[in-house]
Amino acid sequence: MSNIKRTIILLYIVLVASSLYGCKKFLDAKPDSKLVVPSTVGDVQALLDYYPRVNNFGASACESSADNYYLTDADWSALTNPDNQRMYIWNKDHLFTASPNSWGQLYDVVNIANTSLLSLSSIERSSANAADWDNAKGQALYLRSQSFLQAAAIWCLAYDPNTASTDLGLPLRLDPDFNKPSVRSSVAETYQQIITDLNTAIRLLPIKPLQVMRSSKPAAYALLARTYLFMRDYNKAGLYADSCLQLNNTLIDYNTLSATATFPFKQFNAEVLVENFVPVPPNLSKVRAKIVADLYNSYSSNDLRKTVFFSKNSDGSFGFKGSYEGSNGLFGGIATDEVYLMRAECTARQGNATQAMIDLNTLLKTRYSNKVAYNPFSAATPNDALNIILIERRKELLYRCLRWMDLKRLNKEGANISLTRTVNGQTYILPSNDLRYALPIPEDVIVLSGMNQNLR
Repeated sequence: MSNIKRTIILLYIVLVASSLYGCKKFLDAKPDSKLVVPSTVGDVQALLDYYPRVNNFGASACESSADNYYLTDADWSALTNPDNQRMYIWNKDHLFTASPNSWGQLYDVVNIANTSLLSLSSIERSSANAADWDNAKGQALYLRSQSFLQAAAIWCLAYDPNTASTDLGLPLRLDPDFNKPSVRSSVAETYQQIITDLNTAIRLLPIKPLQVMRSSKPAAYALLARTYLFMRDYNKAGLYADSCLQLNNTLIDYNTLSATATFPFKQFNAEVLVENFVPVPPNLSKVRAKIVADLYNSYSSNDLRKTVFFSKNSDGSFGFKGSYEGSNGLFGGIATDEVYLMRAECTARQGNATQAMIDLNTLLKTRYSNKVAYNPFSAATPNDALNIILIERRKELLYRCLRWMDLKRLNKEGANISLTRTVNGQTYILPSNDLRYALPIPEDVIVLSGMNQNLR
């Protein structure tokens, strides 16, 4: 076994032990860091390239809570994990059993990023290693910000500039010392840390990564645009979306795909800016999770997404097969189609309906059958354009773990979207701006850390 591989395995053993949510004294004795801390930039890069944990364990809780799918009574009752049942009906308490869960998965990546940053701080940056040193630091900062943003989407209320300084945010773990207590920041501090990390990462990352399992300058611009979109700062979101598309604006022509394929898309396809695989929980499997009928029927007959994204079940319902992972896994990374939609939305919100529709039609022309002439979408007013774009955003980006945060931010804009589900004759309602849009933190995390639980 190579020295680098041995170092990464030893280091990861410690990372697993130390990522249990930052309790004050989880272990009695700290291992000898000299045995496990990377000593070269290559060691750090190898740790960041550890795909099974860095890219392969995105969080599914936000998609499980969203409204793109429904379960039959029989399928809901058949779920063996009570977490999945409770999440479906937006239970007020105890959504998560003990680790592994979405919280642990995200903070595991945060810990890997923090260990990489700490290691780089003790490795001299020289003319010989400058490019690799900068790239590794940029990747670590990107990963930390990506995990924080995903966690904020699940466990924080929607960003509101009037309350963000007092709303409960995340524990911002910025170093790998697991003896330090976890304390919740505010929502404002959470988003500011994400922005700070990404602004630094943008300066360090290359335009084109060696492989999209690694981040890049376009990916960091895109994640920063998503961050500002979640904050409803549409001017900055639009600017950073534009910065991304200036560097990478590749789109796939869906006419080149096989609609009959079990999974029409390839993993790491041409639109993917950065990879993040989200394992599918049983409640989201394509045979169990039925696509909401109104959503499925919103795709026109010439829209290739209607056949590329969905497969018909034996009961006449439809399941989702259109993951950019090319498998049952969900795509939790960032792709250029999302960036086009962000720039289009922000442009419409700034009053430019014409340019907004140009972006939308650039995207949709690649989604519609070329057997008939494409009829471009048009809008008489910026508000008309915005409404069309938001509809297309949901249709394009379903099962990307984005709808939950869209519901939160759009309800802050006054959309007044209320969710309803019925199980075994009982109706469950999640009203607009309900406190349950911030899911309860896993109880074992609360017990270990002493942090405040989300209000219900």
